[in-house]
Amino acid sequence: MRAKEPLVKRHKKNPILTRDDVPYPVETVHNAGVVKHGERYVMLFRSHLRNGRSIIGIAESPDGIHFKVRPEPFLTPAREGPFALSEEYGVEDPRICAMDGDYLITYSAYSRHGVRVALARTRDFVTLERVAMITQADSRNVVLFPARFQGRYARLDRPHSEISPWSIWISYSPDLIHWGDSRVLLKPEAYHWDEMKVGPGATPIRTDKGWLNIFHGVFRTMDGAIYRLGVALHDLEDPGRIRGIADDWILQPEDPWEVTGYVHNVVFTCGAVPEEDGTVKIYWGGADTVLCMGTAVLEELVDLCLANPRPETPFSAEK
Repeated sequence: MRAKEPLVKRHKKNPILTRDDVPYPVETVHNAGVVKHGERYVMLFRSHLRNGRSIIGIAESPDGIHFKVRPEPFLTPAREGPFALSEEYGVEDPRICAMDGDYLITYSAYSRHGVRVALARTRDFVTLERVAMITQADSRNVVLFPARFQGRYARLDRPHSEISPWSIWISYSPDLIHWGDSRVLLKPEAYHWDEMKVGPGATPIRTDKGWLNIFHGVFRTMDGAIYRLGVALHDLEDPGRIRGIADDWILQPEDPWEVTGYVHNVVFTCGAVPEEDGTVKIYWGGADTVLCMGTAVLEELVDLCLANPRPETPFSAEK
């Protein structure tokens, strides 16, 4: 019996970006937010320095595959001002949301007080304005929906909490700074590929049938944790209502640079770009070391959520 074709087709040139492509000293290139800016793709990627802390670099591409890294990092920890205390240990895992002429960037900021999420904005990827710290400690993996719902912004995030362990929450805001009306939306499933924790991945993508949410899930084994990618579909008008969560993962570590590296057995996405032909380019960090890319058909990912969903859970229908 022939194996099914993979939903996500890895690019034959993977990894598409490594530390050797960066014109300044870094040890890794991974966990990148990517967006189309005019006719070019812009990537914001995380890199470890040799001291173990992280910065965010920037690269550009005409085709979303062949990227050239700029000579200097795009975002490094603030040395003074109100953000300095929260960013002293590094900045990580950027997501990019295009809305109202701005590119809104959320990223994790680490310090002696834990991890918080910061919001910044740019219009040209040259100048950058830090806007606000938008979570308290400990929270990370904030992705913004690129739309308003009854006048409010919406986001997904993942607090570090063992009360409702490592789950995806939804929150709302009138101004992108002050957030509330929060509730849990997607939890790890017992004895499942994401039973240890789940977290938002790429900026949600609008489709005719709902918002596609590409998230990561983690499974603990006797040999350590495995990070995979899955998909969920949120209602177009009410993102707090999940129409379906695919029971199967869509991507798992398989290539050597995903299985072995800085953190073994990891595929982790912060960015996906929908294309006019109905496909989506998905970018992921391999083993927290290199950057990879693959393509999928959006309709197939949506159908996986609707045709093969996991059993509905009570919190998925809460209002």
